[in-house]
Amino acid sequence: MRRAARPGLRLSRLRSLRLGYLRMTPALIRARNNQRPQLDLLPTLPVIKPGLTPLDRRARGTEFLSMPVRSVLNSPLATGMGFWSLNPYVGCEFGCTYCYARDTHRYVVERMGGQADQMDFERRILVKPDVADALARTLDPAKLAGAPLVIGTATDPYQPAERRFRLTRRVLEVLLGWRGFTLGLITKSPLVTRDIDLLQRLSERHDLTVNISLATLDARLARRLELRSPVPAARLRALARLTGAGVNTGLMVAPVVPCVTDGRAALDALFRAAKEAGARYVIGSALRLGPAARRRFLPHLAREFPELAERYARHYAGRQSADRVYREALSRRLRALRRKYGFAADERRPTPDATTPDAQTLLL
Repeated sequence: MRRAARPGLRLSRLRSLRLGYLRMTPALIRARNNQRPQLDLLPTLPVIKPGLTPLDRRARGTEFLSMPVRSVLNSPLATGMGFWSLNPYVGCEFGCTYCYARDTHRYVVERMGGQADQMDFERRILVKPDVADALARTLDPAKLAGAPLVIGTATDPYQPAERRFRLTRRVLEVLLGWRGFTLGLITKSPLVTRDIDLLQRLSERHDLTVNISLATLDARLARRLELRSPVPAARLRALARLTGAGVNTGLMVAPVVPCVTDGRAALDALFRAAKEAGARYVIGSALRLGPAARRRFLPHLAREFPELAERYARHYAGRQSADRVYREALSRRLRALRRKYGFAADERRPTPDATTPDAQTLLL
């Protein structure tokens, strides 16, 4: 700066010097003494997020990492679904090759400054030790506005980690302090029967539904799709125990894997087994593949079912869900099986056009 010929000051010509980005934040940073608005003229420093703290490690290599949380409820606006959701864990040891929650795991890890490869979903389980405390602190019935709250929409709340950390049980204990919610729970694990006492009490205070997820009765086929999930027979026994205890429990046939688990005989067997186990309902939905799930499932499909690889690549190109024709045909097949076995109609499913081809023609 130099003195000008005329009154006043002006800047002398100086060589440019890049310091970084200029962030203008008036009224946000104040002088320590007089509290007057200031301007932040320094480069913005990156926000350092808390890291993932190791909690435990299994002999086979699975790591459990503590994930700090302030809130644990995911709103319908954030997820695009018609319900609120809560997940005590991110990632799942069951390692289902098709799981859409692989995208959630990848997103969370990257948001916290890390990187996730295809196998981290089942090898690096993020645990939320404060999930119950955060729920107790932030749960607001007015905010839910009557919408359901579903536990286990992204990863299984009763996966093996639950035996060690017991977070799902603590969440259920928190919910016992309230009344009048519509609650849902989704799991593949017979470990859910450990909490029958809590589920019975919750059923008295809330509209509770437990969904046992099962895609096939064929144990060998299940193992080809779901690397470490409980065998089908164990899940059906869990369903029978829950319904026998008066808990509203049904079978969730999800996902229905096109050309693999969607045959008439296979689905009929599932409905028959559900009826024998006392299921109150059966619902189902077709496979969907997000970016991370696609990178895991399609190569696995090419190894296990090579005859389907090209058809899947073509059918799921540019889309995450099976196309409308297939979904409507599947819906018709499931409705017919509900009628056959005396289950109530699932009003959430659209009514297909009478000219819709049958699901047997899918992907052709």
